[in-house]
Amino acid sequence: MDYYHFLYVLPAVFVLDLLLGDPPEWPHPVRWMGRAISAVEPDFRGIPIKPTISGGLFALFLILCTWVATYLILKVAYLIHPVLKIMIEMVLIYFCISIRSLEKAAMVVSAALSQNKLDDARQKVSLIVGRDVKSLDENGVARASVETVAENLVDGIISPLFFAAIGGAPLAMAYKMVNTLDSMVGYKNETYREFGTVSARIDDILNYLPARLSVPLIALAAQLINRKGAVSFKTAWKEGANHSSPNSGYSEAAFAGALGIKLGGPNFYHGILVTKPFIGEDFGEAGTAHIKRACDLMLLSSIFWGAALWLIIAGVIYFA
Repeated sequence: MDYYHFLYVLPAVFVLDLLLGDPPEWPHPVRWMGRAISAVEPDFRGIPIKPTISGGLFALFLILCTWVATYLILKVAYLIHPVLKIMIEMVLIYFCISIRSLEKAAMVVSAALSQNKLDDARQKVSLIVGRDVKSLDENGVARASVETVAENLVDGIISPLFFAAIGGAPLAMAYKMVNTLDSMVGYKNETYREFGTVSARIDDILNYLPARLSVPLIALAAQLINRKGAVSFKTAWKEGANHSSPNSGYSEAAFAGALGIKLGGPNFYHGILVTKPFIGEDFGEAGTAHIKRACDLMLLSSIFWGAALWLIIAGVIYFA
């Protein structure tokens, strides 16, 4: 990877995302990934071997194809002109992050709650969470919104930029394929319990370090926003492992401490009650106002992460 051009690609990616978000009418690589997953899944399910193995081959095939396709696109662009390669890499990394779209999705839920339109808020939040929403009250909808902002700070911002810094757009796009696989086939239900096991485990492995790196970023942002940095860090340290996911609990616990609300707890998924411990159980209930505060926390944490990566890359270049 050319670290020199990453120094101006990274700020450009942030500007693009903050200005444009994710226009729904635009073609988007992640949507193509979803279509590829749906198209290829029946072929791998038809292989006469254990579902865990065929599911693993399925995941590895798609991840490798994504990396190779991105690499070849950039290679051809470079042969045409080096500047074209940089511009395409910038756009591809921009497609991998979701700062503005995450904020927009959460604030749409907040607006519905503010207008006392609970059914509308449930419908809006159902687009960004996997749990059943029919029985959620206002606090439940607000809690779900804050949780998805916290979790997607890692999945949608910290992790893709982490891998972009290591291996450019090819590795960032490969990560997005992993993340998309996990969201589509990484369920512990009858359909995907075996077939989606490898996809889920790869996602856990790749997010392990970024999830933990998110904690000091969130704590620093919390300290600047409301002087809750120490509480945020302490809650993440004590309760980050109180989650069914080995990673999601850390950012959620940091948000819980920063906002003074409890997150997690039991929820219904596909009609089945899944019992999970609360994170920040001694804190209060989430409310509509906490959604905006969570978005502010996510935005400032994202800026800190971008600045940290930029400084690290600059240091690598300077001392190389």
